[in-house]
Amino acid sequence: AVLFGIAALGGLLMAGMRFSGTPRPPAWLAMGHGLLAAAGLTLLVYAALTFGIPPMAQIATCLFVIAAIGGAAMNLLFHWKLLPLPIPLMILHALLAVVGFVLLLVTIYGQMHGQ
Repeated sequence: AVLFGIAALGGLLMAGMRFSGTPRPPAWLAMGHGLLAAAGLTLLVYAALTFGIPPMAQIATCLFVIAAIGGAAMNLLFHWKLLPLPIPLMILHALLAVVGFVLLLVTIYGQMHGQ
């Protein structure tokens, strides 16, 4: 969850840049965001496959996977071709990741409080 939280901060920064008129973020910021999110997703998938995770965390994992596909598409199809990032795809990517993050946090909170 911590890795996703830090990645989300980078995502907010990049979204702010895009909404302010910058066509795409610096490569280092986009790569850092993707690396942190991918690390979080890798750990979440590992936990799901080895120990098992609650159903809500499974849904979060699926949402993160779809968000990751959207992020990779933005990177490969737009960012590296020096094209402006499409705002609708960026918003969809963010919405999927935010819902996944909230579901993951709710699951963690529930596990910590015996629910």
